[in-house]
Parts: sequence; structure tokens; C-alpha cells
Amino acid sequence: MNLSNAVNNLLASTGIANFQVGQVIMICVGLVLLFLAIKKGFEPLLLIPIGFGGILANIPVAGIAGPNGFLGLIYNVGINSGVFPLIIFIGVGAMTDFGPLIANPKTALLGGAAQLGIFGTLLGALALSQYIPGINFTVKDAASIGIIGGADGPTAIFLSSRLSPHLLGAIAVAAYSYMALVPIIQPPIMKMLTTEKEKKIEMVQLRHVSKREKIFFPLLVLILCTLLLPDATPLIGALCFGNLLKESGVVDRLYKTAMNELINITTIFLGLTVGSKLSADQFLRGETLGILVLGLVAFSIGTAGGVLLAKIMNKLSKTPINPLIGAAGVSAVPMAARVVNKVGQEYNPHNYLLMHAMGPNVAGVIGSAVAAGVLLALLQ
Repeated sequence: MNLSNAVNNLLASTGIANFQVGQVIMICVGLVLLFLAIKKGFEPLLLIPIGFGGILANIPVAGIAGPNGFLGLIYNVGINSGVFPLIIFIGVGAMTDFGPLIANPKTALLGGAAQLGIFGTLLGALALSQYIPGINFTVKDAASIGIIGGADGPTAIFLSSRLSPHLLGAIAVAAYSYMALVPIIQPPIMKMLTTEKEKKIEMVQLRHVSKREKIFFPLLVLILCTLLLPDATPLIGALCFGNLLKESGVVDRLYKTAMNELINITTIFLGLTVGSKLSADQFLRGETLGILVLGLVAFSIGTAGGVLLAKIMNKLSKTPINPLIGAAGVSAVPMAARVVNKVGQEYNPHNYLLMHAMGPNVAGVIGSAVAAGVLLALLQ
């Protein structure tokens, strides 16, 4: 009898006996993310950790994503505390060349226009709460959801950890998923809003930016942030510190560590823990699905806002501006800039828009951090 009980207990503890339909669905979602990363090459640095974390989170009985599980512990240390986003921003700063933005400062406006998605989606989230039963987003929740429109995962995590910790998992998954899917989401919007003639516009080569300008730029940005919007200082400060390591030219070891080992290690843990929030009990809910829809709307509005402003700037500018570069105003660096360059070359093989698109792209990083700071100042 004891042996029989032991066998029954063993069978009852197997995955086969404990799998639920929702877990099977979410494991399939994780496998789809792995397929997109490995077979299609869609941002594998993000999608492989997220997809695999999602699979681990839905293994029954193991409790890997629970509070005391492997991924749960990392989540509490790195994401709940807001530490991972700041480390990522140091690495992003170390990898970023602000030269294109310094050479053509007016492209900063495109980075600002792309943040329209944040505030438009904030209003959309409040509207959903008003009209859709079962969805009750507060103003803080709506602000945290809206920041997805900046296409900046670290900023989305940083803001939601302070305003809406209970939605952090779903917001992080949406932000990183849409960042990874930039090559799918942006091109149709870019093509729809521009004429064939506009897509073929060739831009004037950017001027050379001196080393001195590049050194002073992160310091100037930090000073302005400190004086005008201290709430954004953690993100902006981390970004500027990483960039100063790069541009100073005297701390190669620190610069190379920030842009390689530091950001790579953090990306592994951050991706796995973001994926851990793909567990069926947390993800297959009306609120989460609403966040995903709103995140897509936010990203689309941000892309459209940048393109439309670039069209206007092209009409007013003495030198030609290809409106496609406006799509890079979202802060998915450098993915959005690469997409702009790819779409531009589809219509004009001799058109190289990458460096021109990097201006609004890095401006978008600053813009989303500033938007987060504004929301924190208003709502915290």
C-alpha cells in the first residue's frame, strides 16, 4: 500500500498530470518567440531570453517564476528594484554615438514627436477603463502603459516599477515584444504615410562632429535634466555616464565592459525575468490583453507622429529630409534606424539613411526618459 501511494504521488507530481490548457498555450507562445528569433532573426538578443523564460514560467509544479523560484528571485532583485533598467542605460550610453544628433540638432524634434504615442495611449487606457467591463486602470496605470509607446523597455520597467508595480510584468513583456517586432510593425506605417517620391529622397551628408563636442554633449544633457526635470535624472544620468565613458577615450576598460559584459549579462537576466511574466495565470487576463493592444497602438502612434513631423519639416527645410527617418524617433536603438535604412533602400538602392536616422533614434531615447520623468513628477 505504501508503495502504491508512493507511485501515485510520483505520478501526481509529473508535468503530464499537472499541465493546464493555459500553460500549454503560453509554452507555444514562447516557442513562437524562439522561432522568430532563431529562424527569422527578429532581435534574438531579446526574444531568445524572453521566449525561454516564458517556457520555464509555465512548467507546472516547478515554481521557477514564483517568489522563491530562480526567476522570481532575479525579478525581485533586478526589476522590482529598478536596477536592471539603469544598468541597461549605462550600456546603451556606451554603445551610442550622439554625433548624428549633434550634427543635425533639429532631428531632436522627431524624437519628441514620436513620444505622442505615450500620451495618446495614456488617454486610451483611461477610456478602456471607462467602457470595458473588467478593466480598471488608474491614471498611474495608464501612464505606465503609455510609456510602451516610447519603444524603450528599460524606461517602461523603470516607470511602471514606481507607478504600477502590479502591472510591471505585462508592461515589460509588451514593451520588449514590440521593440523586437520593430521590423514587422514599422514598415507598413512608414510606407502608408509617405509617397514614393518622399521615400527616394537623398539627404545631405552630415558634418563632422569633433571629439570635444561629443564629450561636452552628455554633460550638457545631464545639467539640463538636473535643472529642469530631476525625476528623469536616474535614466538620463545612467545614459550620459555610459556615453562619457565612450567619448572620454581614457577608460577603455570601463567603456568596453559597459558595452559588452555588463549589458550582455544584464540582458540575459532581464530577458529571462521578463519572460517569466508570460505565465498563464498572469498573462491570460483581460487586463494584460488590454495592455498588449494599447502598447501596439502606442507604438503605431509614435511611429506615425515621427513620420508626419518629418514630412512637415521636409516641406519647410532648405535641405531635403527623407520623412522615413521620422519613424526612428521611437527609442528602439538602433533597430528603428536600421529599419528606416532598409525601407529607404528598397526604393532607392543608393540611399543610405542609417546615420541620418540615428539622430532622431538617440533623441527618442532621451525623449522617452524625459517623458517618464514628466509622468513621475506629475503622478508620483
